[in-house]
Amino acid sequence: MSDESLVVRCQLGEREAFAELVRVWHGTVERYVRRMLSRADDDVVQEIWLAVVRQLPRLRQPGLFAPWLFAIARRAVMNQLRQSYASPDTGPLDESAAEAAGDPLPDLLDRELIDGALSALPPRDREVLILFYLSDLPLEACAQICAVPVGTVKSRLHRARRLLRAELLRKGYEA
Repeated sequence: MSDESLVVRCQLGEREAFAELVRVWHGTVERYVRRMLSRADDDVVQEIWLAVVRQLPRLRQPGLFAPWLFAIARRAVMNQLRQSYASPDTGPLDESAAEAAGDPLPDLLDRELIDGALSALPPRDREVLILFYLSDLPLEACAQICAVPVGTVKSRLHRARRLLRAELLRKGYEA
């Protein structure tokens, strides 16, 4: 069943459709949050789903559910990052938490190395890599989520790939 039909069914009040929508997208949302924050954060994930429940009836284009969902997730993640930056007693982010969640990555690189390199990138660069490569969203959807033109997404991807490559080399990975 497509996301669009699930969204329409949710808007009509079918609880089973919402449960299916959550089942389909929950893992993706958790991975996005974990990679953006460099740690798992169930509170942020829960905040995202609460926002979806509240705002889903107002979604006018059910076919654009994925970019809409990621825009909500992005807002929640950025709010969390702002809070952690403002809090002076916040310690370094725990990279081992990212390792504990179980999503498979290509066998080319060690998961810990990738997560560590991603967490070292600035949030804007990390975000476009996660959206485009790890969430398999098209450039147009990435642009919509980040609220920037497609050209800006392309330039951020270019910069992020360069920074990620440099970070991986710094951490000892040799291509």
